[in-house]
Amino acid sequence: MINRRKFIHQGIIGTVALGIANETYGSQRSKILTAKLARPIVVSTWDFGVAANQAAWKILKKGGRALDAVEAGVKVPEADLKNVTVGKGGYPDRDGHVTLDACIMDEQGNCGAVLAMEHITHAISVARLVMEKTPHVMLAGDGALQFALENGFQKENLLTKESENAWKEWLKKAEYKPIMNIENQHFSPNKLPGNQYNHDTIGMLALDSQGNFSGACTTSGMAFKMHGRVGDSPIIGAGLYVDNEIGAATSTGVGEEVVRTVGSFLVVELMRQGYSPEEACKEAVQRIVKKKPEKAKEIQVGFLAMNKQGEYGAYALQQGFSFAVCNEERQDLLIKGKSIY
Repeated sequence: MINRRKFIHQGIIGTVALGIANETYGSQRSKILTAKLARPIVVSTWDFGVAANQAAWKILKKGGRALDAVEAGVKVPEADLKNVTVGKGGYPDRDGHVTLDACIMDEQGNCGAVLAMEHITHAISVARLVMEKTPHVMLAGDGALQFALENGFQKENLLTKESENAWKEWLKKAEYKPIMNIENQHFSPNKLPGNQYNHDTIGMLALDSQGNFSGACTTSGMAFKMHGRVGDSPIIGAGLYVDNEIGAATSTGVGEEVVRTVGSFLVVELMRQGYSPEEACKEAVQRIVKKKPEKAKEIQVGFLAMNKQGEYGAYALQQGFSFAVCNEERQDLLIKGKSIY
């Protein structure tokens, strides 16, 4: 028989042992999660995200910082003259001006953006300097251009002959009415903003070997937009949001609807509540449908997200949205995104 004192003593020993076991298990679990975090991964919107991801991967695979990777990655489509929706060569506004929007955000919550900036190809690099060299988050228009020139960027003409010809063709039937997307509908029914023929933004999210996130988003905006129009792309919380404890999200498509729902911030907060990246993106898209059910059938909006474990997912309003994934196993993966319609 076991007396009371011996029973209590054994109970204490058992409790201590259990605590040590739990601590050991917790330590092992932490190591497993850390191992997952130590594997770099980068994701981005649309099919041209493949080449952008590969540029980012060159930095990530060497243990580089996610911030450097996303900047290098999105600079690829910014400089691609065949890409009419990002950077140099992008379609102009209705007055013939190519205006660029971009933002960037790091693991510490630092962020920078430029809005409606002309004459500078790499808007993302100017956005990063706004983050690192100024007390501000956003610079717009002439002020953004002045800041870029003061920091060594070269002024250039961003309107290529091909984009100028497309603008002149649009002008033949242009109707200056305050109706969403009517400019593009009259230009070509198959070139609505955000569909497979008009991939209006690249958003990129990266998780580096240190387990830190950064994100970038850059665009020349909606083709033949009103001069001065700014969508969601350079707005922190709309086109891009990073929370290093939870994950990151970015968006693409008709920016006005993303702004109305503060879409990327919403996706990250849903992941905080336990949603998977895909589930969070789907819920954010459904919020747009609830607010404007009829309009949602006519436009494209897509979200892309990644959580702290490196799990990723996406969802869009319409079919045709794709996203690219790059990691140790594969650097050219292109995935067809799921959609509501």
